[in-house]
Amino acid sequence: MRLLILGGTVFLGRAVARLARASGHHVTCAARGVSGEPVAGARFVQVDRDHPAGLSALDGERFDAVVDVTRRPSHARHAVAALADRVGHWSYVSTCSVYADNATPGQRADTAKLTVPAPVEVDNPVGEHADFYGPCKVSCEDAVRDGVGPERAFICRAGLIVGPEDPSDRFPYWVARLARGGEVLAPGTPDDRVQLVDVDDLAQWLLYAAENGLAGTFDGMSAALSRSRFLAEVAAGVGRPDPELTWVEQDFLLARDVRPWTGERSLPLWLPLPEYGGFLARDVTDSLAAGLRIRPIAQTAARTLEWIRASPGDVKAGGLEPAQEAEVLREWAARQ
Repeated sequence: MRLLILGGTVFLGRAVARLARASGHHVTCAARGVSGEPVAGARFVQVDRDHPAGLSALDGERFDAVVDVTRRPSHARHAVAALADRVGHWSYVSTCSVYADNATPGQRADTAKLTVPAPVEVDNPVGEHADFYGPCKVSCEDAVRDGVGPERAFICRAGLIVGPEDPSDRFPYWVARLARGGEVLAPGTPDDRVQLVDVDDLAQWLLYAAENGLAGTFDGMSAALSRSRFLAEVAAGVGRPDPELTWVEQDFLLARDVRPWTGERSLPLWLPLPEYGGFLARDVTDSLAAGLRIRPIAQTAARTLEWIRASPGDVKAGGLEPAQEAEVLREWAARQ
């Protein structure tokens, strides 16, 4: 199979390229070449997708499948305009941020309401337009379906992607924190839901979709599990099978400026309830039936810890610093 990855030099794109090469496919990665390096054996073509003719270096070539991860609607439109008649199958990696309702658990990709597409004047959801990430992805989905037709389009709405080379602080924080041992501040309650996907599991599914012509719209993530199970599996994967977890109530954390999800002074993967009660609790029955395979979280944690130790300079800083965590734990113990 001749596979074109629009990108292919960071995280998920690299994982797709690596697995495709291991399967014997011919892989072309088309990117600017400033964010990372393509994997060994992949052909690299330098392009500039900011321009309508930015993919002209691929003129005349045909591909069995394309994988695109862009967040910019103009990039998606330019790509399908340039390549739709020379490609057999098109996978677009979207996001669960396209959904309008983050509060209701158990929603499904085929029936959940979407946010409105991005306004035409918003093409890059960064800086002052960061809140338009979901709407921009909706616009990209529409461009792909309109450009290649629903019978050739695989729309994969990824959840939280984790594993080696993770550019965020969300999963790596918990891997490093549980590996360090000691009393661990666990946010919320043990029954709060968590949902994620190993980067290689998602990449393997994208490759499966291309090889088998899978079409339709699906959520790309594991079934939801409890936060207590999530932390226990991460702990097992990093060699700390009996973590000392102290569960701290949401309101107590918020009152002490402990922030949700990501960034400085945060507890990653924690989101306020009830407003985000459905964000990490989607029904992925159809995805699992359509070929998505999920490995144990302990395996992902072990692989991630190996990467952290081998490439500490590549790990994004974030989450609660040890002194900040200890202070919150002391205040919680005093209140108890």
